Amino acid sequence: MTNRPTLWLVRHGETEWSRSGQYTGLTDLPLLPEGEEQAKAAGRTLAAAGVDFDLVLSSPLQRAWRTAELAGFADVERVPSAHEWDYGDYEGVRSADVRVQNPAYRIWNDGVPGGEPLAEVAARADGVIERVRTELGDGRNAILFSHGHFSRVVVARWLGLPADTGRHFLLGTAKVSQLGWDKTTPAVQAWGL
Repeated sequence: MTNRPTLWLVRHGETEWSRSGQYTGLTDLPLLPEGEEQAKAAGRTLAAAGVDFDLVLSSPLQRAWRTAELAGFADVERVPSAHEWDYGDYEGVRSADVRVQNPAYRIWNDGVPGGEPLAEVAARADGVIERVRTELGDGRNAILFSHGHFSRVVVARWLGLPADTGRHFLLGTAKVSQLGWDKTTPAVQAWGL
């Protein structure tokens, strides 16, 4: 691989359901006022990094693209495949409530009834990564404003790991992360700033 760009990830700011712990896949919730402030803070974090972005991408869901706008990226490109995991029957349900019924339940192992298989989430993440690595060369930067689970799958796939290893990369609302390289090896350069 000759192209080694950097991919920055920003999870959207807080929504009513991210605050309550409800699975929020395709439900198009707005940011809370606190989420808007978080998005602005993410913008300050990015500005302090002093990076020029050659490619600015977002999920098509408003909580992600609005985070991008508030962070200072008004010309963000909305990418249909960068949406959150489709949680199917668990949309709007708290994971804690699912585990009351099934204490052993873990989304990474068990998936979601009536929703999107993890392999499909991984394929979408791979598509975003492939685009970044194909369109950008060494030393160039892309940024993706997206979602918690989707971003965690992106980091796993960036590293060449199975999608379910995304379970190890917790990411708070409006947190900034940087994926890059250790020479020629994909690496996490910063997480959850």
